[in-house]
Amino acid sequence: MSRIARLIKIFRVASRYRLDTFADEDRLPRSSRLLLQLGPWRLRALGDASRGERLRRALEDLGPVFIKFGQMLSTRRDLLPTDIADELAKLQDDVPPFDGEQAVSLVEQALGQSIEKIYAEFDVTPMASASVAQVHSATLHTGEQVVVKVVRPGIEKTIRQDIALLFTLARLVKRYLPDGWRLRPVEVVAEYELTILDELDLQREAANASQLRRNFQGSELVYIPEIHWDCTRRTVFTMERIHGIPVTDMEELRARGTDLKVLAERGVEIFFTQVFRDSFFHADMHPGNIFVNASDPANPSYIAVDCAIIGTLSDFDQYYLARNLLAIFQRNYRECAQLHVECGWVPPGTRVHEFESAMRAVCEPVFEKPISEISFGQLLIYLFQTARRFNMEVQPSLVLLQKTLLNIEGLGRQLYPQLDLWTTAQPFLENWVQERYSPQGMLERLSRHAPSWLEQLPQLPDALFDNLQHARDLEVEAQSQRQRLDQLQEQVTREYSQRKRLVVAALVFGGAAATALPNGLTQLASLPLLSWALLGLGFYLLWPRRRS
Repeated sequence: MSRIARLIKIFRVASRYRLDTFADEDRLPRSSRLLLQLGPWRLRALGDASRGERLRRALEDLGPVFIKFGQMLSTRRDLLPTDIADELAKLQDDVPPFDGEQAVSLVEQALGQSIEKIYAEFDVTPMASASVAQVHSATLHTGEQVVVKVVRPGIEKTIRQDIALLFTLARLVKRYLPDGWRLRPVEVVAEYELTILDELDLQREAANASQLRRNFQGSELVYIPEIHWDCTRRTVFTMERIHGIPVTDMEELRARGTDLKVLAERGVEIFFTQVFRDSFFHADMHPGNIFVNASDPANPSYIAVDCAIIGTLSDFDQYYLARNLLAIFQRNYRECAQLHVECGWVPPGTRVHEFESAMRAVCEPVFEKPISEISFGQLLIYLFQTARRFNMEVQPSLVLLQKTLLNIEGLGRQLYPQLDLWTTAQPFLENWVQERYSPQGMLERLSRHAPSWLEQLPQLPDALFDNLQHARDLEVEAQSQRQRLDQLQEQVTREYSQRKRLVVAALVFGGAAATALPNGLTQLASLPLLSWALLGLGFYLLWPRRRS
């Protein structure tokens, strides 16, 4: 579809769902305001649908790329009103599959062999289909069952075209929507572009899965399927086939006698282990990507798939995040405010006592509820919204972390409504901080960095000499700049004096000429007032003035 045809479709969909109501007419140019008021879409009634529902249905009509964009937007609760975010969270990525024979051709093209040589069996009927890829079951020649993920043909071109249109729409939103600038729509689209283009690279997803599998090797908490690298490329991904119960199938889990309390608490433990032990966390843990191994009902574990979106944290962010979370747990708002300033999440000039007061106003009503009813993820959203009033720019890593925590908490409460995330998480965080800054933890970090420091040690004298030389060069350059400034000042002073002398000389010559001419003074006296005014203005403009 050409860009013009795509724009026409977007215009029709926007008209159908009255997305014009999202615009602030007072901020539009007069011509655009008139067009908006006289447009045929005004003939369509808004109906009973809310603004969030209308936006969701519009994105569904526009297709997979816009659906995934809406899904991503639903996680930015720090930017969107709650009603819109809740509605966008309902978006389902349900896309018709493409032809299975075409999938076979794509696999053969990517792996450079016939399908018979690669797999003993390959089911051309897909198991599942999404916007970016679809999945087929297969069997290796070793007899092992696998699943094969294949990127949709031509999807990259479609994605890039739609992203270009999203950037255009984002600029319009920024300009004309009330508080559109605050939503940072262009930055959000840019973030989405990076995410969805990364999803096109299945080799990257396989590498993420391999790292997660290594992090939880031998763990009873979660299992990551094995990757078959010989059958994996940028557009084809082959991994071990798993057999588990979908985490949303509560009926089956209860029928197996699964300990749901243990399962819910393990979800929280998995999250904090990934974030603080590994600094490498699965950032797309929605129910469709999680299964349960209930072979031992008293000791259930998770199975995670689809590792395309991964979040990471630096040591710096890890430390301050843990300290901030503990401060929130302890309702120590002053420390939380100070930590935000210390770590640079808010500008250094932020008044700590005002920030503290704002956080207290947000948190205290929440803490008045029973602990089992408090949504920790929602509380983080409130805090981010409060911090934004103090010019906090939310980092992408923190947004992914917030999104993941919301998913984990929602999943945990679905499994076990009485889940107390606070009680589960607080000991973990306290132990992590204590271990990290214990003598043993400090020694471990020192030993980890020691090889790098020892490697750099012989270079220190040269580096020190280079820095000293650089400082001397800067001093010489500064002195040279000062000399040039002095010379320029002297030149300006000379030019000022010369221009002043010229103006005075012109006045003297003019006076001499007036007295030398017959009746010169009489003629001067008879000049009209306007002439004198213009003459005075001319001398005023010619008179040199010193510039500061």
